[in-house]
Amino acid sequence: MSTAWQAVLYVHLLAMAFFLGGQLVIGLALVPVERTNPDKERLRAVARRFGIGSAIALAVLLATGIAMADHYSLWGSDTLRLKLTLVGALILLTLAHLRYPRAHVLQGAILLVTLVVVWLGVDIAG
Repeated sequence: MSTAWQAVLYVHLLAMAFFLGGQLVIGLALVPVERTNPDKERLRAVARRFGIGSAIALAVLLATGIAMADHYSLWGSDTLRLKLTLVGALILLTLAHLRYPRAHVLQGAILLVTLVVVWLGVDIAG
């Protein structure tokens, strides 16, 4: 792998780490703490910032993922097609979550689909 493509993969993985890691931190650390010591404004501010960062991360993931799929001729991969279908579902779930922020089932679905997408990415890379 050339240094340039290694850098593209690195940026892709950083964006994935932000997207998934943020979900885990907010869901497993911030929300439980906020439940015991509620500060709705603080939680909203964190959610807004994470939302902006997630949108940027998703754009980076799409750009770098498309570039790597093209470079490595992966468009014929059934695994990639499934991953892209789930990315589309992830985008729809995220938009629904913006509309219904208190719907915990959407938060859980976003996390679950994200974990499957990451698994499929590992499968493609392996």
